[in-house]
Amino acid sequence: MAKIGYVRVSTKDQKFDRQHEKLKAENVELIYEDKLSGKDTNRPKFQELLKYIRKGDIVVVTELDRLGRNNKELTETMDLLRTNGVTVEILNLPSFKDIKDENLRQLLNNLILELYKYQAESERRSIRERQRQGIEIAKKNGVYKGKPVIYTKDTNDPLKKLAYLKVVELLDKGVSKTKISKETGISRPTIYKIEKNR
Repeated sequence: MAKIGYVRVSTKDQKFDRQHEKLKAENVELIYEDKLSGKDTNRPKFQELLKYIRKGDIVVVTELDRLGRNNKELTETMDLLRTNGVTVEILNLPSFKDIKDENLRQLLNNLILELYKYQAESERRSIRERQRQGIEIAKKNGVYKGKPVIYTKDTNDPLKKLAYLKVVELLDKGVSKTKISKETGISRPTIYKIEKNR
């Protein structure tokens, strides 16, 4: 039986330090780390973790949302881990380490996880609903302007103007938006906006 850690941050600028510190305090032997969104289970280091773990191992994470952003993603991730016969330990949730009966421990662990998954999903839905209501009120009052368009021909930022011109040039050549995004580092939704507003 081995303790395997998994850490994830959503952006390249975020650091792993806090998660590493907590996992090391739990005597975790090996830590896998991903620097990208939790939107699916197709994360390189998480896939490596799945290949490495053996039945009876314990996968340790600092918080539940390190494994996924919503109920569906969390369920998929948890199912993948359970299929491999491992136990998942989430440090900010109640622990049942002292319960000797393995079946009871797993049952209680699963129950807590389901409750927290439901709570996390409810909170996200509530936040989205409040945002939607806020936008509607702002629109009625004439103060909602939406997200500012960063890349335009009239921008005062020379680097953004160059990027805008490059995107327009590639669009005119018929290059796909996916390829333009890879070449310029500009997201596809932004490229669609540039195409629409040029």
